[in-house]
Amino acid sequence: MLEPQNIIERIQKYEPGVDAELIKKAYNRAYMAHLGQKRISGEPYIIHPVEVAMLLTTIEADSSTICAALLHDVIEDTEMNMSGLEEEFGDEIALMVDGVTKLSKINFQSREEAQAENLRKMFMAMAKDIRVILIKLADRLHNMRTLRYQPEERQLGIARETMDIYAPLAHRLGVFKFKWELEDLALYYLDRDSYVEIAEALKHKRSEREAYVHELIQQIKEGLDQIGIKDADIAGRPKNIYSIQKKMIKQGTGIDEIYDKIAIRVIVDEVRDCYGVLGIIHTIWRPLPGRFKDYIATPKSNLYQSLHTTLIGKGGEPFEVQIRTWDMHRTAEYGIASHWRYKEGMVSKGKKFDEKLAWLRQILEWQQDVKDTKEFMESLKVDLFDDTVFVFTPKGAVIELPKGSCPVDFAYRVHTEIGHKCVGAKVNGRIVPLDFPLSNGDIIEIKTSKNSPGPTQDWLNFVKTSGARSRIKGFFKKEQRGSHIIRGRELLEAGFRKEHFDPRELQRSKRATEFVLQMGYNNMDDLMAATGEGLVSVEHIMNRFKEIYFPNTQVEDVLAHVAKHPVKHKESPHALKVKGVDDVAIRLGRCCNPLPGDPVSGYITRGRGVSVHHKECSNMQAYMRTEPERVIEVEWMQEKGSYSVEIEVKAMDRAGLTGDVVMVLYDAKIPVNSVFSRATRNDQAQINLKVDIKDLNQLSAVLQRLLKVKDVYDVRRVLPGESKRGDDDAGSGSEDQVKPGKN
Repeated sequence: MLEPQNIIERIQKYEPGVDAELIKKAYNRAYMAHLGQKRISGEPYIIHPVEVAMLLTTIEADSSTICAALLHDVIEDTEMNMSGLEEEFGDEIALMVDGVTKLSKINFQSREEAQAENLRKMFMAMAKDIRVILIKLADRLHNMRTLRYQPEERQLGIARETMDIYAPLAHRLGVFKFKWELEDLALYYLDRDSYVEIAEALKHKRSEREAYVHELIQQIKEGLDQIGIKDADIAGRPKNIYSIQKKMIKQGTGIDEIYDKIAIRVIVDEVRDCYGVLGIIHTIWRPLPGRFKDYIATPKSNLYQSLHTTLIGKGGEPFEVQIRTWDMHRTAEYGIASHWRYKEGMVSKGKKFDEKLAWLRQILEWQQDVKDTKEFMESLKVDLFDDTVFVFTPKGAVIELPKGSCPVDFAYRVHTEIGHKCVGAKVNGRIVPLDFPLSNGDIIEIKTSKNSPGPTQDWLNFVKTSGARSRIKGFFKKEQRGSHIIRGRELLEAGFRKEHFDPRELQRSKRATEFVLQMGYNNMDDLMAATGEGLVSVEHIMNRFKEIYFPNTQVEDVLAHVAKHPVKHKESPHALKVKGVDDVAIRLGRCCNPLPGDPVSGYITRGRGVSVHHKECSNMQAYMRTEPERVIEVEWMQEKGSYSVEIEVKAMDRAGLTGDVVMVLYDAKIPVNSVFSRATRNDQAQINLKVDIKDLNQLSAVLQRLLKVKDVYDVRRVLPGESKRGDDDAGSGSEDQVKPGKN
């Protein structure tokens, strides 16, 4: 097992004044916290945080980052808490540990939602300390190296997330040491045949390739000697397997037809020498037109600087040459980490460094407005994706955008108001439509008008950036705010009257300000707008109002209240009766939607009568544990009514499947309230429907009819507490682990 001394010796090579005792303290704390825990591989769990710390030494991470890496799983997976960590190791290290800790104590509706919210949390932590993502990248890389111990389904889910999120993040941060390996490992699990084919082909021609590289290096050295550049470091490296596969797909060719599978790297002392090297190699070999890129004059947003040129070698085979200084090379290897040094407890980062992280702040700002889980994940992939174009303002400022962006994306990237007031655009002096795709080097001029009515819904069909999409949606949301406030006021007033409260109380009493803040809004208009838009339910608001201002209501008081003020709910199921109590308002719990014949219990609410739940409902189980005195018996009566039920249909995917399923319900005269369908793995599909059912007999008959639909192989009622939308995984912490007492 790796000891703390191994880590300390690595750090001392680049940080001689390292606090060795702090490293040992972090190691010992992690060792004791994880004592007895094992990974799926059977190894002691402590090996994982130690390997993560060792990976971070390869990019010369500072000692605080190394300590946080050793401790990065103690909050999530052990008994240690955040306050104890802060007290023992300080706020700086605790903040980084918290940034990579998953939101494991929150119950999410789906794994997709958990994944999105964990990524949001990580991005927020990155904004405070960018080193959080360095730890997460090292954590993910070690988990990818040991992914073979996971079940196949987990392998695919983690590899896909790595390819979609973490490898692009490593690219954005310029940490190419991690990026290349993350991409290759993810490709191995996502498309093993392609990986093996390319790896075998590279291995087969290794000796031939090495001889060719040696010949190229000798020719470059001879050329540099002629212009007096003596100390250049020249080396060749094979391109990573994933980049070769991407090129094969893009060009529609086999590996034998991909010639620039190697890159020659030339490192010199001065920037002027970079251009001298470029000149001499262009005299030795003919450059390939359109394949020269000057990232020294126009650096990438991840700080990367280098000259790239593709040349025609012997036999007409292309090869690439990259030219940079030693400082540029350090940045190319370590990325953002090379600019993050700590001296005497003070961060030595300047304005220029902060400007380089502007893209991160933009992502954070835009993603806060994206509430939908699927939209968040899709827009995040666009923001992180490595295919970008560099365009210019009329004054020469460089703007980086995702490939496929249009002038509207450009306008919103410059400023929100320029986007809102945009009425036209010129690209390279020529008038173009607003959905015109931008290319590298384009000069963009946006025409605005004070009288512009603002964006149109059509813009959402062609903008590429999440920033533009978020601002456009925000514009429409603001436009509709007035009507939402009016609608929300009406709903709230009706809700208060329904519960026998005076609706004017919240408008004129001191409770108004207190309550609105308790609900998480700045003022009453914000709360009403959210209610009118459907972001918060009246039922939730009333529950919170009673919890805050009437917390000690006794069971006897509730029964007396509902008996004195019976409330006629439209959805009141008259087929139910509370044993021993007459004339009480009854409503079905929407969390479980019980049907006549289901085993049920009642819960005496505060001011809203009796709520009836399926006995297996998680909410009812909680009531029985925490407030058993409020749980009462209810019984079904032989009266007619309709009840909401969720049905899940699984089938082999095909065109027209959803229509066929819905038509069965239509023919049976079963009202359908909502339909959610999606494709799953292996050409399968899952459909979730909410329907109105009279009783268990009718439900049984409907399930039988649905099972006869072509390609349907499973139909069931979704019962309380069951998963409704598949089994996809969405973790964002350390995946490869087994803890004592857990499956």
